[in-house]
This record gives sequence, structure tokens and C-alpha cells, in this order.
Amino acid sequence: MVPMSHFEKDTIVSGLGISQIGRRTGIPGLELSMEAVRAAIADAGLTPDDIDGIATFGDTLPSEIVAALGNQATDVGVGFGTGGVLTPFMSALVAVSEKRARHVLVYRTVQMLGGAMTDGPASPLLGPLANPPVEPRLPGTRRKLKPFEDIDALLAAHAYSAANWVAMHCQRHMALYGTTKEQLGWLAINSRRNAGLNPLAAFREPMTMDDYLSARPISTPLGLLDCDIPVDGAIAFVVSHADYAADCPTPAVRVEAVGGTYGSGGWFHRDDFPKMASVEAAVAMWSRTDLKPSDVDVAEIYDGFTFLTLAWLEALGFCGDGESGPFIEGATRIALDGELPLNTYGGQLSAGRLHGYWLLHEACLQLRGQAGDRQLTRRPEVAIAAAGGGPIAGCMVLTR
Repeated sequence: MVPMSHFEKDTIVSGLGISQIGRRTGIPGLELSMEAVRAAIADAGLTPDDIDGIATFGDTLPSEIVAALGNQATDVGVGFGTGGVLTPFMSALVAVSEKRARHVLVYRTVQMLGGAMTDGPASPLLGPLANPPVEPRLPGTRRKLKPFEDIDALLAAHAYSAANWVAMHCQRHMALYGTTKEQLGWLAINSRRNAGLNPLAAFREPMTMDDYLSARPISTPLGLLDCDIPVDGAIAFVVSHADYAADCPTPAVRVEAVGGTYGSGGWFHRDDFPKMASVEAAVAMWSRTDLKPSDVDVAEIYDGFTFLTLAWLEALGFCGDGESGPFIEGATRIALDGELPLNTYGGQLSAGRLHGYWLLHEACLQLRGQAGDRQLTRRPEVAIAAAGGGPIAGCMVLTR
């Protein structure tokens, strides 16, 4: 179960690492992992012997990393049971707060052509790595389903992929609020514009609205450019105790608050459909801080599909229900010089799919003032990192 104490206050992000990123590189997963891992440890001013904890969402097995480092780091387990794809990172925060470890290595590695996984599922949209704690039933909702109890019904209806499932949410949002295909397009265009400033991004060529609208259909109303870009790559972090901040050679990033949930109602049994678990995750996160949406300087939000970002913008309180389409229209408000810069590195739509870990990496870079050509002119004080879709979600507020 998640500790009720404000465990986040005991922690910092002391190190960041990222590997080379590419498509069909053929580079072994362990090689990509170690490139990111060694960079993160060095960035934190530590040696492999200083790492006493490890957490991952995959693909490279923790035992391989420990062997390559030559140390005795132990798996910190799932101390935070409801953070979706970010569960390992949040669990590292808990482990450090509880003094089960002082410096925890957290990493995520992906390969387009597959790789070894931990005991968790093969897709971040199919759930995190552990069974969730029992949560109270929310007023106004039906019986709380197991997170993926409704998958059989979706498959029976020939909805075989997450693209189909998210498309249903998007269609309902369009019917209720008048959200348009063009508004979704502005997200893709903004991401591509930002990716042009990111040398690691998979796709950097400019995108026009015509490019977006003429892309191959995938699942109505979603097209190819509404979907994230598979890549090979790895991201790593070192989560340290807060008392290490004074010795950390790089600017420490603090975790102000986290929230996560499996959500009630699975993929489509929610009475408030097309809302998602992001609603409950955001409520949990904001309940743990005095900061508000208006305090946020930059937002790095999951975009496995464009509509997921719209859902998160509303759930996090940046706009009201049904207002996310107009909020992003024209991509001025969400531009690097806008009131809420969004997915400043190019997001999963253009930079590449690393399942929420690249967006967390970028949030830290922006707070440090180390994002290169895409660094915001006014260095941000507060950032949001949010990941997940459907019945799983996790989000956090970070500060410098």
C-alpha cells in the first residue's frame, strides 16, 4: 500500500541518463540500458558501488544490470502499487524515504523488435507490474472492475488494440464536446516542431496540417500521426535521499507530489466515460501539494495517442471538461513560448515511445535548465510529468 506520509519530500532526482535513440538499430538492449545507466550514475556524481537499489519497467532484466555494474543493488519492489508505467520510479521514492536504499537506479529500455521483459506485461497499456491495493468505490461509479476485466469484451467486439480503445474515447469526446480532428492535429504539429530542436528525436522534419490530415487512417478518428513512434532506446534516473542534494554535482530536482491509480470501471465501464483513470490520479496528486495547475510552468504529458494528452489536460485541471480541443487549437498556448509549453522534447508522437520515461527525463532537464535549443527562455520552477491511458495512470509535480 502507498504510505500516507509525504514520502516525496525525502527524495531528489540526482542523476539523468539517456542512450542513443533510433529505429531498428539492432543494438542489444543491455548495451542501450548500460549507456543510459552509466550516464545517470555519473551525472549524479556517484559510482556503481554507490547504487544500492534498482527498479525498472523493463525490458532489460535487473539481474543483467546488476551483473554489468558489478555491485549488489537489490530490487526495491513495488512500494507504490498504482502508478501505471511510472510505478517503478514512484516505488524508488518510497524505498529511499523508508531508508531501504539511499541511491536507487530506475531505468526503462525499449526495443522495436522486442526484448526480455520482467515479470510484468508486455505493454504499458496492459497494466503495471503488480496487483493493486484495494481502493474504495468512488461515488457515482459502477462496481469496480479489475483493471482489464473488460478486455475480453473489447476483443469480442474486434477491438484488438489500444488504438481501437482510445479511438472510442476520442469519438465520444467529439460527440459530446465538438472536439475536431484538426484540434488533435495541433498536438502532433506542436510535438514535431519541438522535436526539430531535439537531436535525439526520431522524426524531426516539419509537419503541416495537410500532412497530418492526409496520414493513413488507423482507427477512426485516429490516423498514423496520432500514434506514437516505436524506437530503440533507454532512459535512466538516480533517485537519492534529499540530504544528498548538497553534494550532488548537478541541480537536484525535487518531487513535490505524486498520484496514481488503476481507475474505476476499466476501459469503458465508467459512468463518466470518456474520462479515464487520469482523473483519479490527478486528484490524488493535487491533494498532496499546495501547488495548483496555474503554478505549472511546463507540462510533459503522455501522448501514446493524441487523445490521451487531451484527456490528461482536462484531468489535471489545465482546462475544463470538453475544453481541451480549444485549449490546444493553433498550438500557441502549448508552444515553447506559450502559457503552458507542452511535450517540449517532441513527445512520443515525434521523439519516440519510451513509455513515459522520456517525458520525465525532459521535465527534469527543463527544471535544470539543460534542455539545449528547446530550453524554455524562462527557466521553469514547476513541471508536470504524467503518463498512462485508460484504466492506469500516474502523475507527479516536480520542482527545482
